[in-house]
Amino acid sequence: MRDLLSVTKALSDENRVRMLLSLQGRELCLCQIIELFRLAPSTVSKHMGILHQARLVDRRKEGRWTYYKSAGREAPASVREAVRWVRHAGADDPKVTRDAERLEAILRIDPEVLCRRQLKR
Repeated sequence: MRDLLSVTKALSDENRVRMLLSLQGRELCLCQIIELFRLAPSTVSKHMGILHQARLVDRRKEGRWTYYKSAGREAPASVREAVRWVRHAGADDPKVTRDAERLEAILRIDPEVLCRRQLKR
């Protein structure tokens, strides 16, 4: 029951669903996610923490950098199924399409540059 409640809580917020979808097939640095959603770093960190707690995303740290990707094969089957459902359900959403277009431009920017830019704000 705990896993079910964690997953449903994590998926009850539009920003978290969009963040999860932005990770489809790739790993993103926290600074790239912040840039994509134009939210405060603390807000994005909180959202990503909820997704991680629900095991919908994997997190790794490399020095001062934090990277996220969609849950892998080690996630429970119910979590993997939830991720598949979200991908299918959100595939044609206009906001998700715009996010993907913006993300392509963001991926061309060095993450260190993004991080420095965000620190200046």
